[in-house]
Amino acid sequence: MSYEKVAQAKSEIVIGTKQTLKAMKSGEVVEVLTADDADQSMTMKVANLAAQLNIPHTRVTSMKELGNACGIDVGAATVAIKQ
Repeated sequence: MSYEKVAQAKSEIVIGTKQTLKAMKSGEVVEVLTADDADQSMTMKVANLAAQLNIPHTRVTSMKELGNACGIDVGAATVAIKQ
């Protein structure tokens, strides 16, 4: 379900932890996704900020599948869907 949501919103996504955190802080994000097989120290920063800012947070199982849904050839640890 979440992979399809990302694939549908391709033009309105932010890929990567640093870019996701920046977009969240600027108020551009309506939902974030983190991969369970990613480095937890990185994804926890996103999850914690999402909780603070009341942004919906969805966990997915695979970085590779999340990257594929974004249309990139590498895995993605975090993805944000912008407004």
